[in-house]
Amino acid sequence: MTHPVEIQFTPIATEQLAAHQGRIAVLVSPGVAPKLGLPKSTRDAVRRAMESAEGQKLKPGQALELSYPAGIEAEAIQLVALPARSTVQQARKAGAAIGARLGKVHTLVVAGNHKQAGDVALGLALRGYDFSIYHTESSDDGGETAASAAEKPRVTFMAKDPEALAKAAKDGAAVAEGVFFTRDLVNEPANILTTSDFADRLKAMEELGLTVEVLDEPELEKLGMRALLGVGQGSESPSKVVVMQWNGGKKGDAPLALVGKGVVFDTGGISIKPAAGMEEMTMDMGGAGVVAGVMRTLALRRAKANVVGLVGLVENMPDGRAQRPGDIVKSMKGDTIEVINTDAEGRLVLADVLWYAQQRFEPAAVIDLATLTGAVIIALGHDNAGVFANDDALAGDVLKAAGAEGEGAWRLPLGPGYDKLIKSRLADIKNTGGRPAGSITAAQFLQRFIRKDQPWAHIDIAGVALPPSATDLAPKGATGWGVMTLNRLVRDKFEKG
Repeated sequence: MTHPVEIQFTPIATEQLAAHQGRIAVLVSPGVAPKLGLPKSTRDAVRRAMESAEGQKLKPGQALELSYPAGIEAEAIQLVALPARSTVQQARKAGAAIGARLGKVHTLVVAGNHKQAGDVALGLALRGYDFSIYHTESSDDGGETAASAAEKPRVTFMAKDPEALAKAAKDGAAVAEGVFFTRDLVNEPANILTTSDFADRLKAMEELGLTVEVLDEPELEKLGMRALLGVGQGSESPSKVVVMQWNGGKKGDAPLALVGKGVVFDTGGISIKPAAGMEEMTMDMGGAGVVAGVMRTLALRRAKANVVGLVGLVENMPDGRAQRPGDIVKSMKGDTIEVINTDAEGRLVLADVLWYAQQRFEPAAVIDLATLTGAVIIALGHDNAGVFANDDALAGDVLKAAGAEGEGAWRLPLGPGYDKLIKSRLADIKNTGGRPAGSITAAQFLQRFIRKDQPWAHIDIAGVALPPSATDLAPKGATGWGVMTLNRLVRDKFEKG
C-alpha cells in the first residue's frame, strides 16, 4: 500500500530548525509575526514578505514562498496563511499547500501550537500522496530499476506539545490510510487489479480485525445472482462478491450496509465504448474502492459501530460468451431485466448485491456508491457527487457529512414518473432509459431492488472519483472521494458510546 509521506512530531528545536537544509513551512496568522526563535535577519525577511502586497493578499490556506532566506540554511521557507480561528477546511487546505510542495525532506513548524494542527497534518498527507510505483529510473548501467521507496518525503511537525498533536492527528491518520487505500485501488491498472487480486487485497484486511468472506461464481450462481454474473461472463476474470464486516458496536444492533460497484475494467461489453478515453475505465471499480477504504478506516480507528461493506467485482469484456443487447436475465430478487445496453452494467451488479445485503443483514440503512453514469458529470461536473435517496433523513445526514468534510455532493430527484422510461415490453424492467435523465433513471432502476421501508441512498461518484485535474486535497488522479464523508457519517450517526 502507498505510504507517500512519513510524519513525526517533535518538540520545537531552534538550533535544529536554523541548521535544516531542506524546506521549512510556517503557519502564519495575517498581521501576526510568528515567534520562530530564528535569527533576526530571517525574522525580518518573513516580516517583509508578510507586509508585501502579495503577502497581504494571502487567504487562509494559501502560501507564499521565500527562496534561500537570510540567516538560515534552509533552501526555502513557505509561509502558509492560517488564522488562529480557522475552519477544518481551511486547516486542511493549509496542510495541502505544504503537501503539494513536498521535497525529499520537509520540516514544518506549527507556530503557536495551532489548535487545528491535526487537520493541517491530514491535509498535508492527502495532498502529498504520490502514486508512482510504476515509474522507473535509469540505473548506472543504462538499464531501468524501480524507483526507490526510500525517497518518500519525511515531514517533522515541531510543536510545543508534540504528544498532544500526535494524539489529535491519530484519527486523521486512519482516515488518510483509508483514502490512500481507495486511491491505490482506483489508480491500479486492470492487468494488475483483476477481480481476484482485488478480492485478495480485501481478504488481507482480516489482519486489521475485519471479517472478510469471498463468494465465488458457484456460490453466486446458487444465490441466483444472474444479473451480476451476466456482466462478467465475457471475461477470463471470475466474478466475485466480497463481504467485509466490522462489528465494533453493540451485538445484535443492525449494521449500516455499504455497497460498492467493482467493475475492474469496463469496455462496455458488446455495446463497446469509443477507444478515446477507454484507458480511464480502470476507475470503474471506484465505488468498491471507497467501500474498501471506509472499512479500512473504521477498523484502524476501532469504530464503535456495526458496518458491513459488500462489493461486486466483475470485468465487462466483449467475447463469444459475453452478454448481448436484447438478453433477458433474472435477478436475485426474481425480477427479470432486459439488457438494452451492455454498457449500463453497473446497475446490474448493484441490483443483486443490494438485494443480498438486505436479505442477509437486515441493515439499519443502505448506501451504495458507484461510478455509474456519465450523465451525472453532465449534470454536476467534477465538483459534486450525485445523491439519490428514498429517505429524507438519510439524505440529509449524507449531505451534512459531505459538507463537513468538504466533499461536494448534491441531491437529485427520484420519482415514479421516471419509471416509464425503464419499462420493458419483454421483461419486468430494462437496464437503461436512454439519454434523458440518465443518472436519475439509473437510480430509479436501483430503487426497484430496495425493500419498502428500507432507508437507502445511492451516490453516483462518476464525476468525482477521477477528475481531470488536481483538487485541493488530491494530486491529479484518484481522489478517494467518499471515504471521509462516510467515516464521518458513521462517527456522527451510527457510533455509540
